Amino acid sequence: MKKDIILSGVGGQGILSIATVIGEAATEAGVNLKQAEVHGMSQRGGDVQSNLRLSNGDIFSDLIPKGQADLIISMEPMEALRYVPFLNKDGWVVTSSEPLVNISNYPDVDAVIAELHALPHVKLLPIGELAKQNHLPKSANMILLGMAADALEIISPEKLRDAIGRIFARKGETIVEANYKAFDLGRNTKM
Repeated sequence: MKKDIILSGVGGQGILSIATVIGEAATEAGVNLKQAEVHGMSQRGGDVQSNLRLSNGDIFSDLIPKGQADLIISMEPMEALRYVPFLNKDGWVVTSSEPLVNISNYPDVDAVIAELHALPHVKLLPIGELAKQNHLPKSANMILLGMAADALEIISPEKLRDAIGRIFARKGETIVEANYKAFDLGRNTKM
């Protein structure tokens, strides 16, 4: 089994934390992993993207070719659309429905959402709003990971949840519990 994943968002949204959790879970599960990160202008709110390739067999490249991604996980809807050309015909897009409008020529939000809804396999949730409503302001990225957990397939949701505990352990039990709660919220909230 293999799973090619593109993670995308804007600098500071926590995309690389999602990559770290998935990487930790893959390592613990004995799944092979290759990762390539593109940070762009992340410190200035620019795009951040990471390619994650997971497999039970050999992986020969860390970059995902166009048309080969199984899953796009995105903190921002326009950034999800940016990588749709990399998605295979059966691939999934899991994204926030809330835009981060940080550029003057951001496209019409309704048009962006409509394009995403036109895809055959998409999950959209207002993860920022869910995070606020549940007093988890810094855990929207873990809500997104929870939304994507079942689509990952090669790593079980339980392994992902365990990895959250290990990754955030040094920050204390309160942070670990907040991230568990966010992950569970993403898994259990209906689209």
